[in-house]
Amino acid sequence: MALHRLESLVTGTVWKVERQVGDQVAAGDTVLILESMKMEIPIEAPASGVLREMRVIEGESVDEGQLLALLFQG
Repeated sequence: MALHRLESLVTGTVWKVERQVGDQVAAGDTVLILESMKMEIPIEAPASGVLREMRVIEGESVDEGQLLALLFQG
């Protein structure tokens, strides 16, 4: 059992939330998409598991390294 942190790779805006809390995801699935400097940056699940917590909403500004979501693998 492991808890994975999904963090922002850049400073930007949450453009689209693709998954909701409680969703089962596979490694590599896009959980949400950030927008920075007119580029879309997908944030992908690092492992298979269940999305336990979403810490951001669409349209929210985020900083590089900010916690976006938690994924429970187990």
